[in-house]
Amino acid sequence: MATKPKAEKKLSKIDIITYYMDHVLEHEHIPKSVYKFAKDNKFEEKDFYKYFGNFQALREDIWESFFDNAHSLMNQNEEVANYGSREKMLAFFFTFFEILTANRSYVLYVLEENEDQLKNLKQLKGLRRNIKSFAKELIEDDNDGKSYSFLKRNESIYSEAAWIQFLFLLKFWKDDKSADFEKTDVAIEKSVNTIFDVFDNTPLEKVFDFGKFLYKETMK
Repeated sequence: MATKPKAEKKLSKIDIITYYMDHVLEHEHIPKSVYKFAKDNKFEEKDFYKYFGNFQALREDIWESFFDNAHSLMNQNEEVANYGSREKMLAFFFTFFEILTANRSYVLYVLEENEDQLKNLKQLKGLRRNIKSFAKELIEDDNDGKSYSFLKRNESIYSEAAWIQFLFLLKFWKDDKSADFEKTDVAIEKSVNTIFDVFDNTPLEKVFDFGKFLYKETMK
């Protein structure tokens, strides 16, 4: 009796992302074309377009995948469901930067690819949306438990501050030379606690000043 031929493995989004990251690290440049990229990795060009419109969309998706993985890993810990918003933000950032560290060579390359930092940050567009949404959900949950409106935090301002905070931490992590990036862990803890303390105890104009400070520190 003849055995059935094995079905060919379907190309996944993760496969393409892995091929792309490997290409960037091995060749120190992005692929020249989708056609050549697909041919080099032995898949059909049309399969690339099932997931991505172009390489820029793929680059943005890599960062969103980092977010999704961090969010999923964080929530695998059953205790997280009982955390307050401060502890959830800490857990998220600790997990996210562990994922970045596991992919440090790729992350450093793409963040330093162009002299113009704004060009390098374009790929973070989707990640920005996700982090702001995550922060906003945390504050919404907090606000639901507060009886008086004057005790509630401004969700939009907090979500923007969370994004600026992330950029600050990203730069800190990039420049961190400590063993096992211990200083980044300290920076995460201090910055998250500071942000929450600021929002709990400080007038809005001071919050904006703090956000401007973080932004300037990030862009140095």
